[in-house]
Amino acid sequence: MIYLKTPEEIERMREAAILVSRTLGEVARWITPGVTTLKLDAIAREFLRDNGGRPACLGYDGLPGTLCLEANETVVHGFPSNYALREGDIIGVDTVVEKDGFMGDTCYTFAVGDIDPKLMDLCKTTKESLYIGIETCRPGHRIGDIANAVQTYCEHRGYSVVREMCGHGIGRSMHEAPEVPNYGRRGTGPVIRNGMCICIEPMINMGSRNIVIERDGWTCRTKDRKPSAHYEHTLAVTDDHVEILTTFDYIQEVLKDRFI
Repeated sequence: MIYLKTPEEIERMREAAILVSRTLGEVARWITPGVTTLKLDAIAREFLRDNGGRPACLGYDGLPGTLCLEANETVVHGFPSNYALREGDIIGVDTVVEKDGFMGDTCYTFAVGDIDPKLMDLCKTTKESLYIGIETCRPGHRIGDIANAVQTYCEHRGYSVVREMCGHGIGRSMHEAPEVPNYGRRGTGPVIRNGMCICIEPMINMGSRNIVIERDGWTCRTKDRKPSAHYEHTLAVTDDHVEILTTFDYIQEVLKDRFI
């Protein structure tokens, strides 16, 4: 069942979305060669708790971190570890914050130092496809319209779309109906309506779309070990338009000309 939010509930979600966005802005300050993903996770956890939020990923079905950390070929749900970032890596940072009973969810893939131009193109295309999907998210359209827009944009540029993982509804719970895939046919799926709150999150691979789940039951990587990129926003459909509740502005303030 799709739970439609009231304007008051969306306002509370907006607060959670801003906090999760600020959290990634804080993490952006530390994205540099040599820093471990455990360190990034500790920074995010402390920042959230200092600012009145709860790290919703921590302990969720056994997840061990505040952040899901996606280095290079990791698609989603990577655990914090002693892995030290290296010059030329890409690292997706995905997290969910609960504030006053509502969730905000976002992800951004960072460049670590100077990266290969092919990696930069992958990241730019993935991020652009996120906004292509958002442009398609309008009352009266269908979820399949979003999915098809993302898929078409990325596949026409030579990339593949992960099919086993997808976006989702969000509100009081991290994952609510409907699922929001990144592939599909126009005119299919639930109708987009005022009060819907969803997360669009393209996960796009440089090589094959095929994935592998590691033995920890969570970490998802590309089967061919080629790089993958991931960007995400939380959205609210209200007053016959779509509002992006999360923002990358805090990241841009930190990265300046290194912002993707």
